Amino acid sequence: MSNSQITVLLIDDQPMIGEAVRRIVATEPNIAFYYCSDPTETLKIAQEVHPTVILQDLVMPDMDGLLLVRFLRAKDAPTRDVPLVVLSSKEDPTIKAKAFALGANDYLVKLPDAAELIARIRYHSNAYINFLKRKEAEERLKEENLRLSAELDVTRKIQQMILPKESELTQIQSLDIAGFMEPASDVGGDYYDVLYHNGSVKIGIGDVTGHGLESGMVMLMVQTAIRTLMNQNETNSTQFLQVLNRTIYDNVQRISSDKNLTLILLDYQDNRIRFSGQHEFIILVRDGGKVELIDTIDLGFPVGLEEDITDFIGETEIYLNPGDGVVLYTDGITEAENEWGELYGIERLCEILSQIWQFNANEIKDMIINDVRQHIGKQQVYDDITLLVLKQK
Repeated sequence: MSNSQITVLLIDDQPMIGEAVRRIVATEPNIAFYYCSDPTETLKIAQEVHPTVILQDLVMPDMDGLLLVRFLRAKDAPTRDVPLVVLSSKEDPTIKAKAFALGANDYLVKLPDAAELIARIRYHSNAYINFLKRKEAEERLKEENLRLSAELDVTRKIQQMILPKESELTQIQSLDIAGFMEPASDVGGDYYDVLYHNGSVKIGIGDVTGHGLESGMVMLMVQTAIRTLMNQNETNSTQFLQVLNRTIYDNVQRISSDKNLTLILLDYQDNRIRFSGQHEFIILVRDGGKVELIDTIDLGFPVGLEEDITDFIGETEIYLNPGDGVVLYTDGITEAENEWGELYGIERLCEILSQIWQFNANEIKDMIINDVRQHIGKQQVYDDITLLVLKQK
């Protein structure tokens, strides 16, 4: 059916009515006309010609007109949604009311003026054509959503599979480590990883802009690139971040995406941690619960935003005594809102950490996440929530 094609199906036992209507619509270039004198053949013909409007007489010898309206409006009838204009030889409010109650769209005393008939045919047909277009668009959207849902499901599973396993974390004997990541949607844009290679430990946490399929894919790219660089024994922080940045930048350009991420990388060895990259505050917690905040604004630049970030990369180092530790997070925690729009905030996170620091990393992680969830309550979660707790043994 073309966008402007109108198809009229007339059901009337009087051939002269059929001829009169045919002559009226014959002057219209985009209206096709079909005539059916036998009401029992209506559904068969309708399936063949696909009318955009049906004109139906209410008085016919072989079938009661209201019964035919009921058939045309039956649940499984192919004409259920096609506009139906009933025709009668007289204005009868009772019959008109019954016709409308059964699903008729309009009522005309036959035969109306040609201009009025054409106007009503066009009005009802255009409404039906628009209805079909919306229905077709909804079906396409439904199919697209199903396809995207399948893609998201695969990406989400891959994303969860590459998170550090408990067995990997326990290999790092000098650190007590616990991590948590919960996406706001099926696929998160948050990243965290703990990699152990040749006696050195590389820890990272980042936040890709947005969440969903694209953000999840960028997160996977980052994880793969970091592991590759680590396996190549790249130890220079500036070189490491620049190569990583160029890899992500080139990939997001290729897929015509505007995604980028904040990212902090930690290199741990012999109780020392070197930091590089720009992300949220690093929370340094000393044995006993004293909290210090380390600003990362001067340690890097968003990854994937610019081709070369070498001049922006900095580095700082801290020493961990037994009982000291580091807490890393994404803004899904500090910007978590309750139903009154109040943010969880960095102050609350630091206060809780100070109070519970005597527990092990896994217990600390669980208590923080539970506190964040209590703060959020029934409010919708808008961002991915990621937390990483490291504690020197």
